[in-house]
Amino acid sequence: MRTVGNARVALTLGSALATLAAAPAWAAPRFDPMFSDHAVIQRDHPVTITGRAEPGEMVSVTFSSQSRQVKAAAEGRFEARFDPVGEAGQVQLVAQAASGTATARDVAVGDVFLCSGQSNMELEVRNAQDAVGQIRGSADDQLRLMLVPRAVADDPLRDFPKASSWQVAGPESVADFSAACFYMARELRKTAKVPIGAIASSWGGSRISPWMGPKAQAEVGQAAQSALVSLHGRDPFAAERQASAEWEAWWRKETGDRPGSEPWQPSARIAWTPVPRIGAWEDWGIPQMAAYNGMGWFRRDIDLTAEQAKAAAKLSTGLLDDVGRVWINGKPVGMSARSWVPSSFDVPPGVLKAGRNVVIVNILDSYGNGGLSGPAGVMKLAVGADSIPLADGWRYSIPAKTPDGAPRVPWGDTTGSGTLYNGMIAPLGSIGLKGVAWYQGESDVDLPGYDARMQAMMNDWRRQFGSPDLAFVAVQLAAYGTPVTQPWTSGWAAMRQVQYQAMARDPHGGLATAIDIGDPFDIHPGEKQEVGRRLARAMRAVAYGEAVSRTGPQGERAVASGDGGVIVEFTGLTGALHTRSSAQAIGFELCGESQNSCRFAPGRVDGARVVLAGDGQPVTRVRYAWANSPVINLYDDAPLPVGSFELPVTAAR
Repeated sequence: MRTVGNARVALTLGSALATLAAAPAWAAPRFDPMFSDHAVIQRDHPVTITGRAEPGEMVSVTFSSQSRQVKAAAEGRFEARFDPVGEAGQVQLVAQAASGTATARDVAVGDVFLCSGQSNMELEVRNAQDAVGQIRGSADDQLRLMLVPRAVADDPLRDFPKASSWQVAGPESVADFSAACFYMARELRKTAKVPIGAIASSWGGSRISPWMGPKAQAEVGQAAQSALVSLHGRDPFAAERQASAEWEAWWRKETGDRPGSEPWQPSARIAWTPVPRIGAWEDWGIPQMAAYNGMGWFRRDIDLTAEQAKAAAKLSTGLLDDVGRVWINGKPVGMSARSWVPSSFDVPPGVLKAGRNVVIVNILDSYGNGGLSGPAGVMKLAVGADSIPLADGWRYSIPAKTPDGAPRVPWGDTTGSGTLYNGMIAPLGSIGLKGVAWYQGESDVDLPGYDARMQAMMNDWRRQFGSPDLAFVAVQLAAYGTPVTQPWTSGWAAMRQVQYQAMARDPHGGLATAIDIGDPFDIHPGEKQEVGRRLARAMRAVAYGEAVSRTGPQGERAVASGDGGVIVEFTGLTGALHTRSSAQAIGFELCGESQNSCRFAPGRVDGARVVLAGDGQPVTRVRYAWANSPVINLYDDAPLPVGSFELPVTAAR
């Protein structure tokens, strides 16, 4: 009995020690990253200070001259709400509790700006023009920078998955910070004359949809996509089955394949050719693949024992460039959802079988290199304790035609539905902002509805940050691509016009034109100082109410003249219009109804108008700078260039 009793005592003591070990360590309060050392807090805006403490603990938070007593919630979060502080300058920020004290040092009240978008906003100062000189002279103790690390999430997060904090501007912090954002903030320091905080949260190659939260998704009819992303967070297999069913239904609709005869079925009648080697198919040395963009199908057979087939399995395919979808034995396994990183998939139970198993991979390559890009060393099937290499034995087949509009899983990074908002915007909480700078659109060219998505995103961010009149300034796409020698269609020009229309319709929206500082050979033009200056100029109009144009010069109306010509009127001008390096304004087109009817036409500047002489042919439309990389020479007195536009010709008034 004593032995049993001692055993019971030991068991009870062991359980108690285990319970103590599992409990969170007693720790002092800490502030969330937005309120770390060197933080800037928005003036003239209600302030909510957030952080963590022991669950249920009372925390006394002091901000400026105000103090609040709050209780940490069950999960350890605390929130303390304060009245706005109108005067810019240094303030104290302290949280005190029984467990200890947290002090955020060098905190200032001033103006805070959020910068977001894709790679042209993400591009670092060190990779922009004149980097060495600009970094060397970047020190400013009243300019603070916060860089949000890349993160993807299926639901809006309360905390950043990776550490982030404020840094005082200087050579060490500026080099890796967004160039466009830094130069904008630096310019605003000159006019606002208060501490400025700049938060950079961007991801290269991203569409606008990943930056739109659930409410914004619902506003544009994408609530089902948001729900599927949330399902993926709870049950990845169920979400993948649903997404795969949509993809498979799309394929059958586009190709006419009957169920059971699709290319992902092991018994499908397809002529397979051995893959020369793992890597981009452009590098195989096969002429028809040297510049191929489109779909490719890949097959790999794998033999498994009965024991292996029952084990938990993970398939690692390497990089599927650009995007890949995987089936095993005709059953869906997954779709690559993260850009530019090797993919791996948990294999659903019941998919593998004893004997011959068939892995089918569909890869869609839209630009650049494509295919099973490896690296070969990571390609394997892990089944239980066994690892089966998959770097050889692949065969491929190229379809006669690649259908358009292949669906992607909505939990992806650059093309997902709210995934970047969830991981990189939602954790900012309800911090006060003075304005948002947005540089994105390249990845949405030729996708309809951008203006609606932009408005929905702005509405949603304004709700989150508690500011219905929050200023937004977008950068209009810079020139990129081969200059044209004759009029033609242009998705980039159409996007520029949509960007202008979206921001002009919003009473708190502004536009920074970048059409003249692009690079025909580089989608990432290095001249970001002027982008920053133009962002700051538009921000002065919409965030500070200064009497400067919020959009720059833009075409507003085209009116027929009596001689068969057209008079183009402009809005957003500073002063008058002027031409550079020519007495004529170049880049104008007179058009009839069809695309082939467009022809270049010289323009004569007349103050705030441009006169286009008639040429005896029908004119129903006027276009300007209607090319991906147009050559232009029309500026106002700011001086700012006129952006791309297309206008219908109306009757003379």
